[in-house]
Amino acid sequence: MTNTSFDSKAFRSALGTFTTGVTIITATAADGTKVGMTANSFNSVSLDPPLVLWSLAKTANSLPVFTEAKHWNVHVLSVEQEPLSGRFASRGEDKFAGLDLDDGLTEAPLLPNCTARFQCRTAFMHDGGDHIIFIGEVLGFDQTDLPPLVFQSGQYALTARKPREEVRLAKSEPPPECSYTEDLLGYLLGRAHFQMVNRLQTLLDQQQLEQAQFFILSVLCIRDRLTLAGINEYIAYTGYTVDQADMEVLIRGGHVVIEEGRFRLTADGRDASLHQIAQAKAIEEELVEALGPGDAMALKLLLKRLIERTDPGLPDLWSVSA
Repeated sequence: MTNTSFDSKAFRSALGTFTTGVTIITATAADGTKVGMTANSFNSVSLDPPLVLWSLAKTANSLPVFTEAKHWNVHVLSVEQEPLSGRFASRGEDKFAGLDLDDGLTEAPLLPNCTARFQCRTAFMHDGGDHIIFIGEVLGFDQTDLPPLVFQSGQYALTARKPREEVRLAKSEPPPECSYTEDLLGYLLGRAHFQMVNRLQTLLDQQQLEQAQFFILSVLCIRDRLTLAGINEYIAYTGYTVDQADMEVLIRGGHVVIEEGRFRLTADGRDASLHQIAQAKAIEEELVEALGPGDAMALKLLLKRLIERTDPGLPDLWSVSA
C-alpha cells in the first residue's frame, strides 16, 4: 500500500545528499548488441568472496538484457569522462559509437580510461521495490590514479582529500584568541600566491625583470599590440598599475617595441615570456604531484568559481570578444 503522506520528491532530494561515484554498467545481449547505462547505485558487498552490487529500475529498456546476461562490467568513471556519463545516461543513440574498447575477460564491453573497472559474473538478483538489485562476483578488476567523477545533489562534483588531522601552518603554540586566523581565506590565497611567485622570482632575477614586467609580458604574449591603458586593464586584478617607466625597462632590454602608441613583443620578449610560462608550468607540475591530480583539479575548479563570484567586470584575456 502506498503511503500518500510520504513526500517522494523530498525523499529523492534527501537521498541525493549522499555523495556517490558515477559508473557505467555494460553488458552484451544474446544477439551481440552492446548495452550500457550510467548508474550511481554501485556499492561493495563483500571482500571474501569479492561481491559488488548495483540496481536497475524495472522500467528500464535494458532490464531484459541485464537479467539474461551472465556477465557485466562496472566502470568507475574518471573526472575526464563526464561527457561519457552523459552519453550513457541518454536514450536513442548508439552509445558505443566511436569508442575503442579494451579486451575483457568476458563478452561484456570494457571501456578504457576509467578510475577503476570491475568485471563481474551475475551471482544473485533480488527484487528491490521498483528496482532489481544485481549482485555480482568480481572476476577481475583494475584501477588507475585518475581522479573519480562524483555525483552529489543532482550535480557532478570533484573530490578533495581531507587529512584525518587538521593541517596547521604554524608549528608552535596556537596564537592568542583573535579574529584573524590562519583559516582566513584571504590569508591562505595570498600566502599560496606569494609562495608560488617566489619560486618564479629566481628566473625573473636571471632575466633582470620585476613582477611588473612579468605581468606585461604575460599579457602581450596572449594579446599583442596593446596600448599602456589596454595593458593596465588586463592586469587590474593584480592591484598594480604599470607606467611608461616599466615599459622602458622592457624596451631597453629588447623585449618590447612601440609602434604608433601600441606595444609589441619582439622575438626576445616572446622567448622570455615562454621561459616564464615553462617555469610556471614546472612549478604547477610539482604541486600537482604533491597534491594529487584530483585535489589539484578540485582546487582549480574552486578558484575559478571564486574568481567568477568576485569579478568586478574585468576584461578576460582569453575572451574571444575582448
